[in-house]
Amino acid sequence: MKPLVELASVIRTKNAGPYELTIDIIFKDSKTYERVKRENSLNAALIAGLYGVAEDDILTAIYFDPACAFKATMKRQMPCGNFGERDIYGAQQHAPLLDLLVQWGDKDAADS
Repeated sequence: MKPLVELASVIRTKNAGPYELTIDIIFKDSKTYERVKRENSLNAALIAGLYGVAEDDILTAIYFDPACAFKATMKRQMPCGNFGERDIYGAQQHAPLLDLLVQWGDKDAADS
């Protein structure tokens, strides 16, 4: 297992409209990205569990090869700007990812 914060250069969240939140994880290099992707360390079930939402609320969870990134979009639990909503830009929702340990696998198997 490896801490995600050691593998990614960017871990962020942002609005994807008033009803959705996007997670972006951009990896430091293509070798790291490919290893995380091969292990399928990030997926809709994991994101749902981290954020305490139903897996059906995860609208997309994809690996995006051109950017060496993982992207997930989920339904916001409360619409942007709604009374009681505390993060209008959606930029402060990445905290559950900061302590995440991802499957790293056997180094010898990854190098072959």
